[in-house]
Amino acid sequence: MKFFVDTADIDAIAELNETGMVDGVTTNPSLILKSGRDILEVTREICAMVDGPVSAEVVATEADAMISEGRKLAEIAENIAVKVPLTWAGLKTCKTLTSEGKMVNVTLCFSANQALLAAKAGATFISPFVGRLDDVNIDGMDLIGEIRTIYDNFNFQTEILVASIRTVNHVTQSALIGADVITAPPNVLKKLADHPLTENGLAAFMADWAKTGQKIL
Repeated sequence: MKFFVDTADIDAIAELNETGMVDGVTTNPSLILKSGRDILEVTREICAMVDGPVSAEVVATEADAMISEGRKLAEIAENIAVKVPLTWAGLKTCKTLTSEGKMVNVTLCFSANQALLAAKAGATFISPFVGRLDDVNIDGMDLIGEIRTIYDNFNFQTEILVASIRTVNHVTQSALIGADVITAPPNVLKKLADHPLTENGLAAFMADWAKTGQKIL
C-alpha cells in the first residue's frame, strides 16, 4: 500500500520523504490556505521534491472552467494529479483530462455508486473520505470494502485512495481491506511507529546498557 502525505507543508513533506515513507502528496484548498503560499509556487516545489503523484485541486464548479484549471495545474509538472470533486461537472472534467493522458484524482466520494461513476470516467484515483463518514455515524471503512469489491468485480484500474484518515486504525483497516493508497496528515503517519511496548522495551535496553559502562563510538 502506498502512503501519500496530506499536507502542503514543505518541511513536513521533506522530513517524511527522507525516510522513504512518501509515495505521493495530496493537497486541497484548505491545506493551501494553511500553508500561506501561492498554489502554483508551493505545488511546483512539492512536485520537485516528491517522485510520486501530487494532487492539486481545481476550484471552479463548472466543467469548462474545471477543465481549463486542470490543464493549467497539469502544466506545473509531469507528476501532477488534477483533483476534481465528485460532481457531474467533475466527472466530465475527469473524462476529458484522462483522455488527454493526465492523472485525475476524484475527491469527496461518499458512496459506492459515486466510486463506480469515477471509475467509469477513467479516474486514476478515487478518494473516499472515511473520517467524515465516521463523523455522521457511518462506518467509513465499510465504504472502502464496497469499493474494493466493485472494482475487483469489474477489473477497474482506478486506485482506491483512502482520505480523511483520522487515526492509525484507519490505516490498518485500509491495508487489510486492500486499499491501494492512504493519504494522511504527517502527525498520523508518524504515529504509525508508536507503541508503548516498543517504548518500554527500549527504555529497559537503555537502562541495562548504561550499567555495562560501554560505548560503541
